[in-house]
Amino acid sequence: MVKAVEAEADPDNAASQRVLMKFGFRPNGKIGEEGPRYIFYGGNEMNTNDYTIRSEREEDFRAVENLVRESFWNVYRPGCSEHYVIHVLRDDPAFVKELDFVMEQYGRLIGQNIFMKTIIEADDGRTIPILTMGPIGITPELKRKGYGKALLDYSLEKAEEMGFGAVLFEGNIDFYGKSGFTYAREFGIRYHDLPEDADSSFFLCKELITGYLDDVTGVYQTPQGYYVKDEDVDEFDKEFPPKEKLKLPGQIFG
Repeated sequence: MVKAVEAEADPDNAASQRVLMKFGFRPNGKIGEEGPRYIFYGGNEMNTNDYTIRSEREEDFRAVENLVRESFWNVYRPGCSEHYVIHVLRDDPAFVKELDFVMEQYGRLIGQNIFMKTIIEADDGRTIPILTMGPIGITPELKRKGYGKALLDYSLEKAEEMGFGAVLFEGNIDFYGKSGFTYAREFGIRYHDLPEDADSSFFLCKELITGYLDDVTGVYQTPQGYYVKDEDVDEFDKEFPPKEKLKLPGQIFG
């Protein structure tokens, strides 16, 4: 199966370069015998004017972990754990490899998203299969420019095509509401271990199949793979360039 096509263009031939870009080719940062090399990803991949969304590959792993680290550093806590979380989740049985995506721009990774299988323990005794999502991240300099929503919407579309019924996870309604998420409490779904009078506005839900949760009330369970030890995070973080951990306003933890 052909996954990509590469081409070269003379560095002085602007017309040829424009033709390649018109048909979805993007610079991949390499120089061939004739000049700069361009690449086009075909198949089940999304190409727009300046980015490609494709499946993550093994050779992407460390670059994706670094991207996640940069995206989440000092956001929710001093430092972050998300880069280690994604490192661990790839080997988790609940990890959905078909929904492991990266966003690439001109040969550089700028975004990523993953999904995990989990369940709702319904009040009537049923076990309802669902998805949870994340970490999802965009490189810091490109945040709030529409790339995150494009990656999110593409990922959700692929999850729907695979037949999954709903996605529940923790996020900001101001952003995720634009892609059809609402508060999980509106579906009668409760976050595990959260007191009844606690604020649950962080807990969001989107049905991928209309009516999938119509007759369901119950408790959402976070996959165990998301629970990592601080000492393991710190040890893993030594493999990356040093960064300063800062206590900042608005952080949730630590």
